[in-house]
Parts: sequence; C-alpha cells; structure tokens
Amino acid sequence: MDLFELKGKTALVTGCKRGIGKAMAVALAAAGADVIGVSASLELSGSDAEKEVTALGRNFKAYQCDFSDRESLYAFIEKVKEENPVIDILINNAGTILRKPAAEHPDEYWDEVININLNAQFILTREIGKGMIERGKGKIIFTASLLTFQGGINVPGYAASKGAVGSLVKAFANEWASKGVNVNAIAPGYIATDNTAALRADEKRSTSILDRIPAGRWGEPEDFAGPTVFLASKASDYVHGTILTVDGGWMGR
Repeated sequence: MDLFELKGKTALVTGCKRGIGKAMAVALAAAGADVIGVSASLELSGSDAEKEVTALGRNFKAYQCDFSDRESLYAFIEKVKEENPVIDILINNAGTILRKPAAEHPDEYWDEVININLNAQFILTREIGKGMIERGKGKIIFTASLLTFQGGINVPGYAASKGAVGSLVKAFANEWASKGVNVNAIAPGYIATDNTAALRADEKRSTSILDRIPAGRWGEPEDFAGPTVFLASKASDYVHGTILTVDGGWMGR
C-alpha cells in the first residue's frame, strides 16, 4: 500500500469547505498529506474541514479567495506560494452552478460560472504548476462533471465550463506529462451536495435521475476519497490526461 502513501506531501484543495472538496481534503490527510484549504467563505479558524484534517494528525492552513475576481485570485496565489514554497498536490475543486434556461441565461450568470469554474482554474494551475515543473514532479486533479460529456438542462454556462475543463486537463497533460507532472480529473455523477439540492427536491427530476443510475443511489462526497488518493499518489504515476467518472455507472449506461 506504499503506492498510496502521501506522508510529507502538501495538498492545496480549493472549494474545501464542504461536500466533495472537504471529502477530498480529509482523504488526502488520511493518506498522510498536510492540507492547504481555500474557498470564498472558508473560516480561517475552526472550520469542519480543519477539525477533520487535524483530527487525523495532519496540518491544515486556511485561506479565503473569491475565484470570480481576478485581483483576489492573484493576491491569493502570491500569498499561498510565499507561505507554502512547495505544493505537491493541487485539487481544482472550487466551482459554482447557476440555473436558468438558455434563452433566459443572463450574461452575469455566464461570466461568474466561467470565471470560477474555468478561468481561475487555468490561472491557478499555471502558477502552481510552474513549481511542480521546476521540481520535476506534482499531481494536479480537476473536478470535472458528467456535463464534461453531456449538455445538461438549464445550465449552459456550467456545461460549457465543465466541457472546457475536460479539454484543459488534456492540454496540460500533453505538455506536462514529460516533465513529471500528472494532470487528471474526476467527473462526479449526481452527488448529494448543495449543488444538487434543487434537483433532489424536485420529485420528478430526482426520480428520473435515480432511474438511470445503475447503482440505484445518489453519490456521497465520501465516494471520492479513494479516487482522489489514487490520482494524488504514486499509484497513478503513469496516468495522464484521464477523466475518471465517479457516477454510479451513469456514463456506462
């Protein structure tokens, strides 16, 4: 099991306050990594993520960043790199979803989703990735989506951003695989988080979704522990540009 060992590693996890991001952070800590957590509203002290990570005997540093704001993003990058010279693992999980039919989808919805889900992730990966290239090693994991492959309903901005994330992962992998940096993605299916609360509350939509999931249930954030540790560890050293679906069999069907 040494292949999955992360002792001595430092992981930067965006969007780690709750849901999938928190589960990823805790899984990395359980495997031995110290965690740098960041989200727009993460408590700088005493968050649930911090409590769970430190309970595992690992260090946790908290930061706040509004990923929709370019100035805030660059200020965060400068600070986190100065205070943490070596970041071994980057988890690009921060994201948002705004729902309105395409014909009514306003510019501000589109801009906010693209800025958070795509633009900020490109910039953060580029800047953190520079250090990984210099050291000749690093692991980068994006959170993609089933909408990396499909169009969705009433979420054109989200679908566009996640489709682009899939191609961005491959573009980075093409350039950085030979430099010792692994860039991959995890594509969640329908998971019981804040982002899917509206769908789960809609009895008709929820039933139609469950009817199509071979596993017969909504996913849970904890379902991402194993895939995250795999892609962050030596176990995935020859895995590049892959989008791993964690979806209860949705894409298989």
